[in-house]
Amino acid sequence: MSTTATVTTEPATTIDANAVVVGHFQDSDLRGAAAHLDEATGGALARLVATEDLSGKSGAITRLLAPHGVQATAIVVVGLGKEENFDRGAAFRAASAAAKSLADKPRERVAFYLGEGWTQECVEAAVCGALAGCEGQDLYRAEKDLHPFGQLLWPPATQPALASANAIAVGVGLTRRLVNEPASEIYPESFAARAAEVAQQHGLEIETWDRARLEQERCGALLAVSQGSVREPRLVILRHRGGGSDQPTLALVGKGVTFDSGGLSLKPSDGMKTMKCDMAGAATVLGALSAIAQLNLPVNVIGLMGLTENMVNGASFKLGDVLTARSGKTIEVLNTDAEGRLVLADTLDVAVELGAAKIIDLATLTGACVVALGTDVAGLMTNDQTWCHQVEAAAQACGEPAWQLPMFQEFSAQIKSKVADIKNIGDGRWGGAITAAKFLEEFVGDTPWTHIDIAGPAFLESPKSWIDAGATGAFVRTLVEVARRWNDDVTYLPSR
Repeated sequence: MSTTATVTTEPATTIDANAVVVGHFQDSDLRGAAAHLDEATGGALARLVATEDLSGKSGAITRLLAPHGVQATAIVVVGLGKEENFDRGAAFRAASAAAKSLADKPRERVAFYLGEGWTQECVEAAVCGALAGCEGQDLYRAEKDLHPFGQLLWPPATQPALASANAIAVGVGLTRRLVNEPASEIYPESFAARAAEVAQQHGLEIETWDRARLEQERCGALLAVSQGSVREPRLVILRHRGGGSDQPTLALVGKGVTFDSGGLSLKPSDGMKTMKCDMAGAATVLGALSAIAQLNLPVNVIGLMGLTENMVNGASFKLGDVLTARSGKTIEVLNTDAEGRLVLADTLDVAVELGAAKIIDLATLTGACVVALGTDVAGLMTNDQTWCHQVEAAAQACGEPAWQLPMFQEFSAQIKSKVADIKNIGDGRWGGAITAAKFLEEFVGDTPWTHIDIAGPAFLESPKSWIDAGATGAFVRTLVEVARRWNDDVTYLPSR
């Protein structure tokens, strides 16, 4: 993350900046900094409101260039939507939309005058959004589409939220950068090296298992996926010891298939072109651990990332192969493109053995989840309803859409094999997201566990008004929120 947010004490009307950003609620009067700018410009904003050229609709952008009466080169008014519907998600998207609209060219100083009367949580989300909106996927373009600001300034009232917002934004940015990198740059060994850099920078403990250790640990499912690649597999374990030695541990587990060709069940070109993003679950875990460590949260968290490529050569694992997972379960392979669950099977088993009190895993696991819920919503599946409610409530609080899918016992019957304990796909295409989750459930025992299928929201094919195409960093903020609530005694129940 090349930009961080800092405080300015200068008022919006006199600050020397390339642009000032203010917010406006739909069907509301101008207030706060927007009202001060309106007065300084001789009522320019009020006239635009009167003619309906300035909208308070969520994410709507109105730009005034070289406004008379203020020092800044431009005023940007971003719509905040209806005030009664305003939450952290709306704050994130509004600030991100404003930042993205201004990132079309290099700007040295951009000042955001948002947050008056907002909760600290909404301010934090807005700062994260502004930092996300001005960066995109154009990592290797000579002429950038989006340009991070030299300085991102916020008024003094937001200072309590800035430090935490910067920490979370660094985590989101790390996740996005890793996912946006090509598979030639991010592969198991290089991902593990990036994780080691993050650990050293933020005081995390790290343990990395190479092929020899994976063989020693009997990780037969993960190792099978790696057979067709010249890249060596890795399993990375990060530890944040923020709680006492007698306190329970939260485990975050991520699928890290750094490129997925489908193996012998080869994907078509259109299905393969974005498969650099198949490690988004692992990248989300790394981004979240980065933020948790920077925030120094008083919790014990372990992050586990199973890393491999799924490629094709003469050694590739084959349909009909029977694998022995680390837990001892045998798995009949009937589709080598259902490989992520194999990687997670061994990684989840390690989390259980390390004594995790509760587990969340994240994976770009199934296209079926996208069919069920679309590209903006993650699927939740669980073996413990109370734990799932807590995870879902954290996602709702952050404005990251998630919806629970059922885990009826009938789906377990679909993964029973005639030649092994289980098989790696269900019977046909129906309910594929759920049968994948039922497969994962086989490897967590009685440990409370929630699976988040982020196949839809982790990576955008096309840009949105508030964020560039490519990696989104979705659910980093949710994982941080779960960690923040870890020591609470409250059961968070979602409203439907």
